[in-house]
Amino acid sequence: MDAMTPEYNRSKIHQHKFALWVGIGSIIMMFGAFTSAYVVRRASGNWFEFKLPDIFLLNTAVIVLSSITIHLSYKAFVNGAEKRYKALLITTFLLGIAFVILQYYGWQAMDAIGATFTVNPSSSFIYVISGLHAAHVLGGLGALTVAMVHAFVLPYKPTPRRKLRFELVVQYWHFVDILWVYLIVFFMVQS
Repeated sequence: MDAMTPEYNRSKIHQHKFALWVGIGSIIMMFGAFTSAYVVRRASGNWFEFKLPDIFLLNTAVIVLSSITIHLSYKAFVNGAEKRYKALLITTFLLGIAFVILQYYGWQAMDAIGATFTVNPSSSFIYVISGLHAAHVLGGLGALTVAMVHAFVLPYKPTPRRKLRFELVVQYWHFVDILWVYLIVFFMVQS
């Protein structure tokens, strides 16, 4: 079979998707290392036990909702519902900002119960891990900003190239959502 035949090209993963998934794999490894270090350090003793503030549960609901809105936005984009696509894209962006703000409030709530950044490795790990996650959400907000520029500056036209770009943003956003759900469950189980 010739490498240039359409059948061959359709079965390959797009290079941008491949790059995204390689990046996601690296991020998974990094967070896997941090959560493993958390477990190992916790077993060493001198561990400050505290209940994770409830605001982190609200934060989880916000990011899960944002994953739903971006999925619906993509569906609307593909199906020709331009206004719905744009409204849901803006909603996703605002929910992403709300997540980061609530993350900050979560850190303040931890500080208020004495779980400061420097008091004990238990709280330090949570600040570092959740802070790194928030940094990845900020990166996703940057990608959403570009998607909004495309939505509002370019004429509406769901071309294969624009679908691919938006799909990459959607996949990354779903990833940071799933990653947060994993982290919050991990923290609650370990507490």
